[in-house]
Amino acid sequence: MKALGKYLGGGDDPRQNAIVLTSTLGVVVNLLISGLKILVGALTSSIAIVSEGVNNASDALTSFLSLVGAKLAEKRPDEKHPFGHGRIEYLTSLAIAVVILVAGVEMLVGSVKLIIKPEPLSITYVSMLLVGGTAVVKYILGVYTMRTGKKVDSGSLVAVGLDCRNDAFISLLTIVSCLIFIVFHRSIDAYVGVFMSLVVVKAGVGVLRGSVDDLLGGPGKKELAARLYREILAEPGIVNAADMTLHNYGPNAWTGSVNVEIDHARTVGEVYQFLHRLQLRVMREHRVSLVFGVIATGIDHQENVDLKKVVDKFVDAHEHVKSSHALYFDVDANTIYCDFVVDYLLKDWEALRREFLDYIQPLYPDKEIVLTIETEFV
Repeated sequence: MKALGKYLGGGDDPRQNAIVLTSTLGVVVNLLISGLKILVGALTSSIAIVSEGVNNASDALTSFLSLVGAKLAEKRPDEKHPFGHGRIEYLTSLAIAVVILVAGVEMLVGSVKLIIKPEPLSITYVSMLLVGGTAVVKYILGVYTMRTGKKVDSGSLVAVGLDCRNDAFISLLTIVSCLIFIVFHRSIDAYVGVFMSLVVVKAGVGVLRGSVDDLLGGPGKKELAARLYREILAEPGIVNAADMTLHNYGPNAWTGSVNVEIDHARTVGEVYQFLHRLQLRVMREHRVSLVFGVIATGIDHQENVDLKKVVDKFVDAHEHVKSSHALYFDVDANTIYCDFVVDYLLKDWEALRREFLDYIQPLYPDKEIVLTIETEFV
């Protein structure tokens, strides 16, 4: 299978091979199923079966778009795009969303017309067997495509697989409508078509929303951030880490920054050695270009230990304050520094600032208090 993906144009990149192979398989299978369903639907005058065939044709197109997007995204960085072309995959997902939405709207219009002006049905057990058989094939293809998409972090493949799997469930409704017509001589075919079209439109809206979020720059990947925090905190010499930002330039292409707290007794040479070592390891193992900001901390001084207890008491009493960090007692400058991380439900940051100053100033009357309030970026 890997060799086939490479032969079809995936090259030596395992991720590209997987996307190329899965997308090509989707194009071929969906085209075959589409042609078969449209033919049977036309012969039996079933708008539901024809609608499924049209939807399968759109699935073939989305698989093709996923293939093209993956090939364009693998272009090497150039002067105009120094971070590469990985975001083309997000544009591909956007195009896939549009195709799904158009197919859903067309299905809805055709079904509503059939409700207004019904046409006679000609349903056979052979046609139902066809729909059932293709449903099984579509379900297997959808699950395989979704799993591959998640494995290689391809949003376009996940979208195609989800739509494909949903088609299988919708096909079951088509079979039910056919059985009802055969047994009770009541046609609910058009109403099933309306329901199917709404499901397709809903899936298209979901893909569209996800694509727009990726292009606009949504929050960084929480799972990746958690792994990076563990990696950073495991490095000897780093006391704490916070304020991580992650910017995505396509699947597996990340840049970012993070502030690390380091004992102020460390020399610049010592800090350089372990931060440089950590930076290279993060790039090699996680494919993230990470820049470090250094925050001094005085973990060996009793006044800092006492100060942390005072601040922690305030944080614990406020539900919208998630954590504090960058706490430092600068004796020379007679200044206390502290950062709060708050949730997005807190609207009045200045009220929180005033409350904290009113709380801590009487305890440290001769100190300047510098409080920074921020939200998490991942």
